[in-house]
Parts: sequence; C-alpha cells; structure tokens
Amino acid sequence: MSDQVVAALSGDPVGRPIAFTDADPYGEDLTIALHTLYELHYGGFDGVNPAWEWDPELLRLRAQVERVFLDALRSDVDGDDDLDANLDALLVEHVPGSGVSHHLRDDGTWEQMCEYFAHRSVYHHKEADPHAWVIPRLRGRAKAALVAVEFDEFGGGKADRMHSRLYADLLEGAGMSSEYLHYLDDVPAPAIAIVNMMSLFGLHRSLRGALVGHFAAAEITTAPSAHRMAQALARMDADPRCAEFFTEHIEADAVHEQIMRNDVIGSLLEQEPSLRADVVFGIQATEHLESRLAGHLLSSWSADESSLLRRLRWLTPQH
Repeated sequence: MSDQVVAALSGDPVGRPIAFTDADPYGEDLTIALHTLYELHYGGFDGVNPAWEWDPELLRLRAQVERVFLDALRSDVDGDDDLDANLDALLVEHVPGSGVSHHLRDDGTWEQMCEYFAHRSVYHHKEADPHAWVIPRLRGRAKAALVAVEFDEFGGGKADRMHSRLYADLLEGAGMSSEYLHYLDDVPAPAIAIVNMMSLFGLHRSLRGALVGHFAAAEITTAPSAHRMAQALARMDADPRCAEFFTEHIEADAVHEQIMRNDVIGSLLEQEPSLRADVVFGIQATEHLESRLAGHLLSSWSADESSLLRRLRWLTPQH
C-alpha cells in the first residue's frame, strides 16, 4: 500500500482510486503509508504536485488507513474517564527505573544514544507543529494557555531557540545529519507511529480532546526523562549541543506541565465536559505507543542488535 502511495505521488492527481490493503495497524506498510499521506500537510515533497494534498481519492484512502490505526489505539487502551488518576500516574517515578532514559544514563553506549537520536528525529523535526492544528478548535483560557506553551516550543519568537532547531543542533553535535526526516528510512514503525498519532489527533476536530491529552502527557513526562538524558550525555562526554536540547526541556516542561493540566485541560473541560474521556484516550494512547517504542529499543539493545533498520556505521569509537 505504501508503494502504491509513493508511486501515485510521482504523477499528477487523475482521480484514480488507490486500493486499500488490509495491514497491521502498527506495521511498517500502514505506518509508512500514513506518514507519507500526512506529510502532504506539512512540508510536502520535492517534485510532488501540491494538488495531491486535497485529492479526494487520496483522502478517501487516508480515511480508511486512519480508521484501522485509530481502532487499534482505542482497542489497546483502557479507555476510562478517570482523568485525575491518569494524570497522576504520569507523575509517578518507579524505582528502580527501567526505561530508555534510565538505560542510556546508566549503561547505554554512544551508538545506542545516536540510534535514539535517529528515532526521535522523526518527532522533533516537527516538534509542536501537529499541536498547532488544535488552536482554532479551542476557546478562551484553554486556547490562550496552549498558545503560551506553543510559543515556548517555537523558541519564544527566536528562530535559533525553536525546539526543532535545538534538535537539529543536537544532531549536528552528535555528528549526524540534521536534514529534515533524514533518518526516516532507517527508523522502524514504532517511532513513526507516535508522529502519525499526533497528526491524526491534530487534523481531526473530533479528536481535539485526544490531542490535548497527548500534549499534556508529552509535557508532563518530558522533564524527568530529559534530566536523565542530560546525565547520560555528560557521562558520555558528548558535545554540549546534544545536552542543550534536554536541559532546555527540564525547566520549560516543568512549567508547561502545570499550564497544560490546570489551564488547558481544566478550561477545556469546563467548556466541554463531554471531552473528558477523549482527553484520557489521548494520554493513554501516547503512553501505549511510547511503551511500544521503548520495548523495541530495549529489546534490540539487550540482544546487542541495532534498533534501526540499518545500523549506523559511521560512529567514531572515542565516544
């Protein structure tokens, strides 16, 4: 199916249907097909007719693919409406920790760190772009508060402080390519699925509650993991540009956590209490896909295998 999408985009829209093929909702084919379809709403592709973005047949295919992905997410989470319990659970630090940032801090190698950078590049090249789609779907205090968080994500008006730019600096500091989506062909489905979820939630007004839940989950869980990542990079004596991305998030996201929980979610649910279960769904779906990625990374590394589709062989041994 992804081959059909890529082949179609090499020509001009002619109103010809592209066949939907049953696929694993988390598998490589569906994930790449959906990411390619969504990318038409971001930067597009060189040499691809921009009219494809709103081609009815392509949108019909996207709707079918989205339905499979969304149905899988809904069936794989608990789906309750206990918002406080789900938010509180994000703040719990398990001791001893066994996550990716714990591994990289305590035992990780430089190669594993760079693999992690490659995985996350698919997310951080976009950073808060998918979240911006929810702005016109919010009102009052919820909108103003979310825009305040977005303002920080986009560097407070300074291009060199945009978080996507800081991640590009991180990649350059690690001796990696900072080109947009450079590592997409090296990264397997688990990392890409997270970005697809963000795009899905952002592009559909009906999923605005889920997008807010996802954004809150991301902001609440970032500061502790960013602190561990900074410790890992200090242990590895990495270029300061690598650590700067994470130290920026330690302080910023600790503040964003309170804004998202009290001002964005609180105000949204005052206005639209029926969205409570959707907010919880966004939190749970985020945790579900993040857990899938963490499982892939840790199982690959514990078997002394690369977590990428192609091992990075250019790494310098001194790290």
